[in-house]
Amino acid sequence: MGLCLFPGDEDVDGLDACFSYEGFARFRRRLALAEGFGLDEMVGFGGNRPWTDVSTDLEPLLNHPDDHSEDLSAEDCVAVLPQLEAILEQWSEEEPHDAGIERHVEDAQRLVAVLRICVSKNVALFFG
Repeated sequence: MGLCLFPGDEDVDGLDACFSYEGFARFRRRLALAEGFGLDEMVGFGGNRPWTDVSTDLEPLLNHPDDHSEDLSAEDCVAVLPQLEAILEQWSEEEPHDAGIERHVEDAQRLVAVLRICVSKNVALFFG
């Protein structure tokens, strides 16, 4: 069982970004590190640090329950997309590649493509 993120445009054959729950957790932890903090130290992820202590455009994606949760609004997608693209570019240029970065690059590429659809069609990002 896993998690798929997809545009809320009712295109059943459309693009999605699917993860195992553990894979999505690893991906978000790596994104948080790229933003300069540890996800595990944050409230909601086992830590005590409030989200008001960090400033990241990725907060709607990072501070979001994995399952049975609200979708990301089209406005959240607009906010998240540029920062995710910047991190993807940074990860793609890393030399030498550390263990696991290739998987994160692939995940980020798929999620960027999905978010671009959400932004272009002005639809939410669904978690299913």
